[in-house]
Amino acid sequence: MSIKSSIATFAGKSSYWFLHNVLKGGTSFPGKLAMKIDPEVLEDLGQNYETIIVTGTNGKTMTTALITQTLKEKYGDILTNPSGSNMAQGIVTAFLAHSQKGQRKIAVLEVDEANVKAVTQLVHPKAFVLTNIFRDQMDRYGEIYTTYEKIVNGIKLAPEATVIANGDASIFSSVDLPNPKVYFGFETEKDKPQNDLKAGVNTDGVLCPKCNHILHYHAISYANLGDFFCPNCGYKRPELTYKLEKISEQTPSKIAFTIDGQDFAINIGGTYNIYNALAAFACAREFDVSGEEIAQAFAKNKRIFGRQELINYQGKEINIILVKNPVGLNEVLSLLNTEEEPYTLAALLNAHHADGIDTSWIWDGDFESLDKEKIKQIIVGGERHKDMDFRLKVAGFDPAIMTVEADFDQLPDAFAKAETKKVYVLSTYTAMLHLRQIFTDKGVLKRRIN
Repeated sequence: MSIKSSIATFAGKSSYWFLHNVLKGGTSFPGKLAMKIDPEVLEDLGQNYETIIVTGTNGKTMTTALITQTLKEKYGDILTNPSGSNMAQGIVTAFLAHSQKGQRKIAVLEVDEANVKAVTQLVHPKAFVLTNIFRDQMDRYGEIYTTYEKIVNGIKLAPEATVIANGDASIFSSVDLPNPKVYFGFETEKDKPQNDLKAGVNTDGVLCPKCNHILHYHAISYANLGDFFCPNCGYKRPELTYKLEKISEQTPSKIAFTIDGQDFAINIGGTYNIYNALAAFACAREFDVSGEEIAQAFAKNKRIFGRQELINYQGKEINIILVKNPVGLNEVLSLLNTEEEPYTLAALLNAHHADGIDTSWIWDGDFESLDKEKIKQIIVGGERHKDMDFRLKVAGFDPAIMTVEADFDQLPDAFAKAETKKVYVLSTYTAMLHLRQIFTDKGVLKRRIN
C-alpha cells in the first residue's frame, strides 16, 4: 500500500468511526474523503478480496443482501455495501468499515450500472451477477442498450470472471463475451414449447438483439422476461443452469417456491423478488454453498431498508417500498393486489438526480389495475406531489379519499391517523431516505441512512 493510499485509508476509517459512532450514520462521506486523497484507494482496499459485482436496473440491493446472507452460511463474515450506496464512494466506505472475520475474504458489492467499468478497473471481480435491464432514469442511462453497453464495458475488463445472468432477459445473452457464463431463469409448468406469446404493447426491450424482429415467448414471467425466441432468425433463450420450477405461495409478505427440486421461502412479496432469490441461489451454488445452507439463509432473510421495509409506528404497519421505473412500479402494484386486507396507499414522488429528474414514468404505471375496494385512503407527498396527485385522479381514484401532505415532517403523523392498520408507502429513492430520516429522528429507527 502506497503512502498516499495509507493516508487515505486512515482518514476514511477515522471519519467512518466518528460518523458511525457519534452521528449514527454516514454511508458515503468516508469514501468521498478517502478518494479525494487517493482516487485509486479502492484498488488497495480490495486487492485481497474475491469480489462479486451485482448490477442491473432493479433488484440490486435485495439480491446483494440475499447473496451475502447465503455466503455467510458457509464462510462467515462477508464484506458488502448494505445501505444501497452503490456509487464508488459508497463502495469505498464499505471497505473502510469492514473488519475481516470470515473464513474467506469475499466482497459482495452492489454497483450502479454506470459505474461497473470504474469499479472493475480497481477490484478485479471474480463474478458478475446481472439482474435485469429495464428503462430507467433516461437522463442518466439512456435506452436499455446503452445501459447494457456500460455494463459490458466493465465485464470486458475481467474476462476470467464468471457472468451469472438472468437468462430470461434477452439482452444478457446478446453479446459474445469470453467469460464463463451461468444463466438462471423461470421454467415452470406454464412454459410450454407450443406456446407462442407476445409481450404487452407498451413493453420495452422486446426486439430481437440480433435482427430487430419482435420477440415471441413460450412463457412470460413479467415485462420482457421469459422464455423468449425469435421466429425470424432463431435467437432464443440460452440453456438455463439454475431453474425456478414452481411458485407455491405468494402474499405481500411471503413467497414459497421451488428451485432445482428444492423448496425455499423468503419473507417478502413480489414475483421480482423470486428472481432476486434465484440470482442469489445461482451465485451461492457457484461459490459451493449447498442447497440446505441456502434454504437456511433465505429463512433468515430480513427486510432491508426501503425494500418492503416494515415500520411499526403508533399501531400502524407501515410498509415502505422503493419505486423508480415503470416495470418495478407495475410489479409493486401487482404485489398490492395480493393484499387481502384494506389498506392506506401513500405515494411519495421526488425528482432529484438519484430518483431521475423526469417523472413521466409514473404515467406508464398501471395504477388503474389496483383494487380500489381495498384502498380506503390515499396520502400523496414528496416534492412532486402535484404530479402524483393528478396521476392518481386520472387513474380513477375518488378525490374524497385523497389527501396531500407536502410537509415531509408531518407524514408519520398522517400515517398514524390513517383509517387502516396497514399503510403501503410507494416512494422514490430520495423521498424514502428523507422519510427514514424522520423516523430515525423520532427514535423509531435506529440508524440514519445518508
